[in-house]
Amino acid sequence: MLIAQIIKENKGTILDVRSPEEFMGGHVAGSVNIPLQEIAQRIEEVRKLKTPLILCCASGNRSGQAHRFLSQHAIDCINGGSWLDVNYYQSQNAIS
Repeated sequence: MLIAQIIKENKGTILDVRSPEEFMGGHVAGSVNIPLQEIAQRIEEVRKLKTPLILCCASGNRSGQAHRFLSQHAIDCINGGSWLDVNYYQSQNAIS
């Protein structure tokens, strides 16, 4: 399923893996912030989120790392890349 479709149908959770400081500087409305370095310790919290997870960060690098880790733990997720790209899809959903 495409990221835009997941967002439009409100089927999952947007998980931002940037630092709290980066997140406070701007983020996708309704997204959850769990920094990449905390994902392993907070795996049970992540498992409780509505899937599929759309992972995002600044460029797609950290969300890619999170995707590999979470996929190995059988968590349904997609690397959404930059939070700005995911935010664009979210904003298109708000317009429609």
